[in-house]
Amino acid sequence: MVSAIASPIRPSRAAFAAALAGLGIAGLIYGNSSGIWEPLPKSLPGRSLVMYSCSLVALAGGLALAVRPLTVLACRIVLPFLLLWLVLLKLPPLLLAPQVVVGWESFAETAALSAGGWCLFAAHAGAWERRHLAFAVGESGVRAARALLIAALPMIGVSHFAYHDLTASLVPKWLGFPLGWTYLTGAASLAAAAGMLLGVVPRLAASLEAAMLWTFTLLVWVPRVVSRPHDEGNWSELLISAAIAGGAWLVAGTWRGVPWLASGSAARRITLE
Repeated sequence: MVSAIASPIRPSRAAFAAALAGLGIAGLIYGNSSGIWEPLPKSLPGRSLVMYSCSLVALAGGLALAVRPLTVLACRIVLPFLLLWLVLLKLPPLLLAPQVVVGWESFAETAALSAGGWCLFAAHAGAWERRHLAFAVGESGVRAARALLIAALPMIGVSHFAYHDLTASLVPKWLGFPLGWTYLTGAASLAAAAGMLLGVVPRLAASLEAAMLWTFTLLVWVPRVVSRPHDEGNWSELLISAAIAGGAWLVAGTWRGVPWLASGSAARRITLE
């Protein structure tokens, strides 16, 4: 029998870990010009040091998530880091200019990452967390992670309608009907959030949303990186897109014990990683 330590980690966790480590590597390579940490105020003392420190934390956290014996430590690093990123870098612009949709979209993207990190934290809490942070671990923690993703998806969906021309320009030409795909995918995120919130086939809703986000990553950003491998912006978008998709995949995995078409109370069951 293969021991728990020797057994492979789940693909969703591996993908999330790889994307997080990739964000760290990109930050270290591009330094001050890194679009990943661009929200850091230009006037912040030691801004470069903070950027490199954030990149190192992301790299270390991603690598540690890929090593099963380091899981508890990794979760202790990753979730606080992501929540601080969300609250300190993404929330202030949203509060200062709530009418700007891109601020909500940017907040939602990091919220989706945080939801994935929270699922891992909830499933792999150490003794200290179980004693002092019971509300954030186990099934309670998973419910919080689900709620965070549910809150994020409408922001992402609405951005497809608000910035329809920009979004349509990203649709591969061979697919055709770019505006139609833009509206369809925006509506799909709204529908997925509603299904998860209301308990209407939530496993199917969450899984299809995660699959759609991975499709964006593979069809939109991978070809752009291949065609322009020295473009920092393409790398940043690819890694962020992969991390968002990985976060959604982790949340979708918490419904693994639920039948695909189950709804209502039968669909509330939680499966820890």
